Amino acid sequence: MTQTMRFYLSILLTVASLASASFLNTATAATAEDLHADAKQTLQILYKATPFAETISHKAKAVLVFPKIIKAGLVFGGSYGEGVLMKGNKVENYYNSVGGSWGLQAGAQAYGYVVFLMTDKAVKYITQTKGWEIGVGPTVVVVDEGIAKNLSSSTLKDDAYAFIVDQEGLMAGVSIEGTKISLIKR
Repeated sequence: MTQTMRFYLSILLTVASLASASFLNTATAATAEDLHADAKQTLQILYKATPFAETISHKAKAVLVFPKIIKAGLVFGGSYGEGVLMKGNKVENYYNSVGGSWGLQAGAQAYGYVVFLMTDKAVKYITQTKGWEIGVGPTVVVVDEGIAKNLSSSTLKDDAYAFIVDQEGLMAGVSIEGTKISLIKR
């Protein structure tokens, strides 16, 4: 085995170990009360950073909040986190968010995301399916700074709007397309 191969193997094992530890800690540490409190805090962070998100929240039929997603990868990657579906201030159900990816990637990151479900159709789809893969089913627009500048309460026409919150770590960019959201018991 060459020195380069050993180097890449050691990085792969390190990332895999960190990812596994993070996934296990995230999966077992969150109680229903923790998830609800973390979801409220995530919404406050989002509204402070992007005030228009709060405007959208008043028109939304429901809101999916994933306070902390852990993502790690080296060529192959994965992400995991747990969150809540809220109607008003009430938690309706608990969900997990699982994603996989492959390609040019190396590192780890943590972030949260919030999906404002704007139509009854979108809420019904999420609550009645065994799992929702973002990009299939209701139309989701991922809102970045450029899109946010062009949105107004009168231009909200899509089924759902997603915002990435509190991104930190060593990977570039976040994509939630292809992420699977599934109901969990709490």
